[in-house]
Order: sequence, then structure tokens, then C-alpha cells
Amino acid sequence: MQLNEKLLEALSDLVRINQDRVEGYKKAIALTEDTDLKALFQRMADESLTYIDQLNNVLLDGGGDVAQGSSVYGKLYRTWMNVKATFSGHDRQALLSSCEYAEDAAQRTYEDVLRSSVPMPYSIRELIANQKGALRGSHETVRTYRDLEKIPH
Repeated sequence: MQLNEKLLEALSDLVRINQDRVEGYKKAIALTEDTDLKALFQRMADESLTYIDQLNNVLLDGGGDVAQGSSVYGKLYRTWMNVKATFSGHDRQALLSSCEYAEDAAQRTYEDVLRSSVPMPYSIRELIANQKGALRGSHETVRTYRDLEKIPH
């Protein structure tokens, strides 16, 4: 099935935000010594790798190319992560706050695609909505971890 150019572009944006998410979590893994956070961040990176594969398959089936590069949100996220790491001393709450910022960017990108006027087959809309829902769950997990760090131990 041949997809229109605007839909191919929207799908490419979703691939890029997931690529940014993978890179962000790799950086977060490198910035922490905490094994629980390393495991959480790896799970989230793996989640995005699955989504990249799914979206790239739709792109290829629809007559497009595999998406490459970074999104605007991704560049902002990596800059934010570098600044936060410099000033925070790699503490858990700051790291989790940075990750939550990235999860917000992913949610915005998915929401933009779903709310756009770009026509798309139901199967593609369903895939995007399911990914967005799972990412929202990941966002809540990061927020819960971050909020637990606010509680004095």
C-alpha cells in the first residue's frame, strides 16, 4: 500500500523521536551507577527499538525509506541531559527529571501525529495509538521513580 508523503513524514518523525529516546537512555545508563535505573533505562531503550522496527516496516511497506537522524526534541533533550549532568553531579532525581522531560517530548510527538489532519489507514493509527499508550506507561514509571526520590530516606 502506497502511503502519502505527509504520512511518510509523520511516521519518520515518530522513528526519529524513538531513536532520540534510545540515545537518551543510553546516555542516562552511562550517567548512573544505580543498577535499578540502568535496568529501567535499558528496558525503555529496548521498547523504542521495537517501535523503530515496527514504524520502519510500515514506512518500507508504504513506499518510504527507513528514517534516519534526530528530531528537534531529541537535540533539545540531549542538550538538556548534558547540562543537567554537569550541574547535578549525576544524582538520581535530576537524571529522572531529565528522562521525564524526554518522555514529555515523545508524548507530544505522538500526540501531534495523531491529532494531525494527515489521513492514515486505521491499522497505522492503531499502531501509533498503541505505542503512545505504552510510552505513556513508561512516562508514568519515570515520574513515579522521580517522585520517590523526593521523599526523604
